[in-house]
Amino acid sequence: MKNIRKLVKKIYWDILHSIAFYPVLISFVFCLLAIVSISSESLEIIAQLKSSIPYLFIEDYETARTILATLFGGVLSLTVFSFTMVMVVLGQASSNFSPRLLPGLISNKRHQIILGFYIGTLTYVIITLISLGAYGMDSRSLGLSTMVAAFFSVLCVGLFVYFIHSISRAIQIHNIITLIYKASDRCLDRIIRKQEESSKITVTEERLEWQVIPVDRSGFYRGFDHSLLPKSLKKQENQIEITAYTSKHIWEGQDIFRIKGPVTEDEKQSLLFSLMIASDRHEDDSAMGGLVKLMEVAVKALSPGINDPGTAIDSISKIAKLIRKMFRIPSVIVTEVREHALLLIENQTPAEEVIRTIIQPIRYYSEEDMAVLFELVAALKYIKSTPEITGKSSEAVQEELNLISDSLKKDPQNKDKKRVLDLLYT
Repeated sequence: MKNIRKLVKKIYWDILHSIAFYPVLISFVFCLLAIVSISSESLEIIAQLKSSIPYLFIEDYETARTILATLFGGVLSLTVFSFTMVMVVLGQASSNFSPRLLPGLISNKRHQIILGFYIGTLTYVIITLISLGAYGMDSRSLGLSTMVAAFFSVLCVGLFVYFIHSISRAIQIHNIITLIYKASDRCLDRIIRKQEESSKITVTEERLEWQVIPVDRSGFYRGFDHSLLPKSLKKQENQIEITAYTSKHIWEGQDIFRIKGPVTEDEKQSLLFSLMIASDRHEDDSAMGGLVKLMEVAVKALSPGINDPGTAIDSISKIAKLIRKMFRIPSVIVTEVREHALLLIENQTPAEEVIRTIIQPIRYYSEEDMAVLFELVAALKYIKSTPEITGKSSEAVQEELNLISDSLKKDPQNKDKKRVLDLLYT
């Protein structure tokens, strides 16, 4: 039963993030609409409507067939061109920015809805054409369906204009950076709210002597779904610590759980089953995943083939805001799985790991670009000034500043480097 629940959740997540989800759903709605409109042609109210405004309904068989065939060809051309535009945008984003941006661009709901409307209109026109052939010369029986098909086709033209405007904005790098920043910021806000709710919960400080459970597979830790735990484990007055943090790679056989109280072998297997472990490091939408995307955009912009320091500076400014907020979060967050019973202790990404993963690559690639390095130093000083920052986080930031300082001191006569050094010690 648990296997089915976990599989259903995975399939549900994959479907929601698929580029085909909305097109298939909207096409199905249009298919039903076509059947309803064709079935409604014989209703008395439709007959009265045709008599009241006859200029909106086609009475000639050949005219109806020609119009429907023309509409089908026109909408099909719009659909092919729109899909081609999406593929061009994805290829450009992958080569110029980062391949990690592709899932976000593919899952753009507005573009999926527009493509779905195109395909749905094609489905509607095809069904109407088939029905027109079935009714033969009695074209009056499909006057309403033909009029609705024409209306949908005109609407497709308007959506196509909006699609061109939207896709041209979606590929602009500053819009991509802003979207990644907002998504990561919302994720951090959820973690902060979760931490505030659990701030009054006390746990045992010394956890090194607790029982340990090794992980049964290798991969990148994504999270823990406590809804898959059995009721017997949830009701226990116990404390369970997950030693891994989000996006950390864990090897088979490494310790993944520390447990304060005794648990049965079946409960251990339930804990391991509830782990979410992925084979790809960046296939999540966590705050750390967003930071990695921004880092890769900055590094790509600093490469000789792109050479876009403005984009790197924009990414650094967003990275600084996110890391500053991230460093306000305690290193451990406690979740009360069941009131006054099971407590789940989750570790956050350590500050030194954040600096190593996000800041270090940018520092390495910006060593000879003083404009970007100046902004990087300013960002690190901004992070270090966080009021709630812990001692370890402050030390990690200071260590990175010291590395920048050591690199700059190798060429003290360079005036550009001197400006950055002056910023370091102000």
